[in-house]
Amino acid sequence: MAVLPMKCSRYLKERGIIFEEIEDAGRKGVILRDVVLPPDRFDVTKADILILLPSGYPDSAPDMFHALPWLRLVTTNAYPRRADHPVSFAGKSWQRWSRHNEAWRPGIDGIWTMMKRIEIALSEAA
Repeated sequence: MAVLPMKCSRYLKERGIIFEEIEDAGRKGVILRDVVLPPDRFDVTKADILILLPSGYPDSAPDMFHALPWLRLVTTNAYPRRADHPVSFAGKSWQRWSRHNEAWRPGIDGIWTMMKRIEIALSEAA
């Protein structure tokens, strides 16, 4: 089932990013598989990242992202700030990363923008 607009799925495919589009209980999401995490930052080197897509995407911004397995910081063995609540999706309990999006540009932004936001959040996690 396709939940992403063609330009977003094409972007991921052209970059060799493995992803899965899922609809679960009326919610649509895309799971980025085996995302390589910043080195020496977390207790694992790769994770799946879930982006729940709001109604009206891509004109409406995805708000947060979710990780599986749950990520802990190597330095403290604790969850990063604002990343300690579960979200159930597709039969799994995902780690919610509460990172709100205030700068989405309808008609311009897409999955590439969200991926950059995720990359920054993971590299700055504390």
